[in-house]
Amino acid sequence: MQTLEIISVNIWHIVVSLLNLLLLFLIVKKFLFKPVKKVLDSRKEHIDTQYSEAEKALNNAKASERELNEKLSAAHKTADDILKEATAQAENRRENIVKEAENEASIIIRQAKASAELEKKKAEDEIKEQIVDVSSALTEKLIEREINTEDHRKLIDSFISEMGELSDAE
Repeated sequence: MQTLEIISVNIWHIVVSLLNLLLLFLIVKKFLFKPVKKVLDSRKEHIDTQYSEAEKALNNAKASERELNEKLSAAHKTADDILKEATAQAENRRENIVKEAENEASIIIRQAKASAELEKKKAEDEIKEQIVDVSSALTEKLIEREINTEDHRKLIDSFISEMGELSDAE
């Protein structure tokens, strides 16, 4: 019968086991479950705080990146404007230099023309003096001897040809 006793079900044992289980559950809930839940909740709050701070930092980084890109594009625009202005100033300076060079060249040309005109007048004056000298010499020769009409024409023709040769030589 001993075998039957082992196999038999005792209701009081079951009730006591259930009460022990219930008591153990309440003790675990009171002393273990609530503190563990508090630790888990605090960890969750801490993680949520870290996520929100990370999101704020990400948003700040994106805003800073946008601001930096705007400043960079503004700097590029300013650099382009400065470059355009420098190019325009260089072009204006080049044009002024070319105008000054043209003015100086025209002044030099005018001076050269004036100098050439002066030299031409001097040469003409010299030629006139030579003509006067030649005509004086001719007159002296004419006075020294009497010339007929044919000699007179030959003398004038030779004088004109000499004058032509003198003007061609110059």
